Amino acid sequence: MKTNIDRRALLGAGAGAAIIAGTALLRSPSIAATRGFAVSHSPDEWKRLLGPQRYAVLREASTERPFTSPLLNEHRRGTFVCAACASPLFSSATKFDSGTGWPSFWRALPRAVVTRSDRSLLIERTEVLCARCGGHLGHLFDDGPKPTGLRYCMNGLALKFAPA
Repeated sequence: MKTNIDRRALLGAGAGAAIIAGTALLRSPSIAATRGFAVSHSPDEWKRLLGPQRYAVLREASTERPFTSPLLNEHRRGTFVCAACASPLFSSATKFDSGTGWPSFWRALPRAVVTRSDRSLLIERTEVLCARCGGHLGHLFDDGPKPTGLRYCMNGLALKFAPA
C-alpha cells in the first residue's frame, strides 16, 4: 500500500512539473531576442536602472497587484511614458477608468508600442511592449470604450507620467 501512495505522489508531482514546464514553453520567445530595439541593456544594467519591482514587470513580464498604482488616480493632462526608456506611449486624453485596477487607455500613441502573442496562462492574449526598448507594459483587450473598442491594460510600474 505504501508503494502505491509513493507512486501516486511521484506521478502527481511529475504531472505538476510537466504543467509548469509546458506553461513556460508556451510563452512566445522574447521579442527582444527576435527584434532589435533602439534602447538595449544587459540584464544587470536593466536591474540597476529599474530596481527590482520595475525590472520584474518591464523585463520579466511580471504583473503588479491591481489597485496599487498611483497612476490610477492621475487625471492631469500629459503623457504617460515608458518607465524604462522615457518613450512617450499614451496621451492622458485616452486614459479611462476600466475598473480593473490597472491604468487603461483606448489608444496608444503612433508607433509607440508593439504587440505579440502571449500564451503564458494557457490562453492567448496580446502582450504590449514598448517599441523603443521592448519593455513589457501589459496586455491589450478588445473590451474597451469607443472609438477604438480597445483596452490597453498597463502596469503602473511600467509607466511614468509627464504633465503637460
